[in-house]
Amino acid sequence: MLLTNRRLRAALLAAASVTLVAATLPAPEPLGIGDPLFPQLGNPGYDVLTYDLDFTYGGDNRKPLDAVTKIDAQATQRLQRINLDFTHGKVRSVEVNGAAARFATAGEDLVITPAAAVGDGSRMRITVNHTSDPTGDRGGWVRTTDGLAMTNQADAAHRVFPSNDHPADKAYFTIRITAPKRLTAVANGVQEGKVLRGATTTWTYRTHHPMATELAQVSIGDSAVVRRKGPGGLPLRDVVPAADRQKLEPWLRKTPDQIGWMERQVGPYPFETYGVLIADASTGFELETQTLSLFERALFTGSGYPEWYVDSVMVHELAHQWFGDSVSPRRWADLWLNEGHATWYEMRYAREHAGKSMETRMREAYRQSDGWRAVGGPPAKPKPPVEGQPISLFRPVVYDGSALVLYALRHEIGETAFARLERDWVRIHRDGTATTTDFIELASSVAGRDLSAFFTAWLYRQKTPPMPGHPDWRSETPAGNQNAPRNRYAAPHRMPHGTGHTAPEQSVKPE
Repeated sequence: MLLTNRRLRAALLAAASVTLVAATLPAPEPLGIGDPLFPQLGNPGYDVLTYDLDFTYGGDNRKPLDAVTKIDAQATQRLQRINLDFTHGKVRSVEVNGAAARFATAGEDLVITPAAAVGDGSRMRITVNHTSDPTGDRGGWVRTTDGLAMTNQADAAHRVFPSNDHPADKAYFTIRITAPKRLTAVANGVQEGKVLRGATTTWTYRTHHPMATELAQVSIGDSAVVRRKGPGGLPLRDVVPAADRQKLEPWLRKTPDQIGWMERQVGPYPFETYGVLIADASTGFELETQTLSLFERALFTGSGYPEWYVDSVMVHELAHQWFGDSVSPRRWADLWLNEGHATWYEMRYAREHAGKSMETRMREAYRQSDGWRAVGGPPAKPKPPVEGQPISLFRPVVYDGSALVLYALRHEIGETAFARLERDWVRIHRDGTATTTDFIELASSVAGRDLSAFFTAWLYRQKTPPMPGHPDWRSETPAGNQNAPRNRYAAPHRMPHGTGHTAPEQSVKPE
């Protein structure tokens, strides 16, 4: 039979081309960008420019969400295949530049074979129709008493949506959530739309600055959205359980002054909005999701934490908006720059507002430093994962152990140079990624001398160097394995996902 329909002939030819290409390619395999701590995270060959995420939530947080992920990217090499990080969801169809594409899974990668190879330097749009499963205990979605929120750090965004799931590849996000109209949906950035259709509402949010996948946030629940102004008229938006709106107000109204304090330390707040998302869930940590930091409800409503401590945890996550969110790590070994700085400003805030001694805390960190390094590696050289086991990055050496490096650096170069370094760091690398080497080079430039030897000793060696200005400080290897790595997703102690110090009567970990 002779085919006369041009579109039908073209479609059949494209399908035949895909089959031929697939037959000549090797079997699909998971790829990575070479990060030693997460060898198969991220993917080579392209740079993501934008994500457009569309989630439909039916009202039951035990059931998968329907989702469409659209990725605009630029190829950095000729691509016959495209790998995305994605797992824990069902893929229904994939298109590349509007044409149907074959797809397969390999490890935790979605491996796509487009109808035609994508040329080096070409733009491409990848559209994936899929589900997003909120069940499980390895991060990504976390179920709250009234809905869902996200905890993607460090390697769990691809359990929610297909992505290039590594902070080295930041992109702009548009996030659309359709949910029953009785619920409120929020996401990173600024709300740009709210459309009621029958029994559902569709909410649209957009970021004005690039964001790492690990910092994406979507919350759906019976929430109140509380708005106010911050320094310079900065729009602030807090999202809290509706029933707790008045109870939480004494905490919410602290944020403007906390932002003002951070701006006096390091310069202007780097994003379009800020706020706290208080979720009724048990995570064991807090998390610096961009423009909307995630906190457990129990931190504010329980009786186990004094006011000064909760304040310092809030500042820890706020400080991450500069250190970790605006300036993101290019490799996961650079995480010490995020957590060390957030811990540093958490301590300074507690000192200035509650009289808590930084020196006492840093002396105790120095005492334990050799033990922390023995367990997890030095601050900028974490021990790689054991094959077959998930890595635990969030150890004490990343928090107080890394703040200890900054404490030593301030003694080494002086308060004035240190303050200038902090401001220059977040200004020069704003909206980008940076490495430990970048920090060493900038510190050396600001100090007017080569600090390579200082940083090599403090960041990469197993033995903690002598503390400048405190020759009497001693580090001890603790008995037993009291500093063993904690399970990132089932932390037995509360440590904010950005801090790792001991709170009165119990341990807490900020993100």
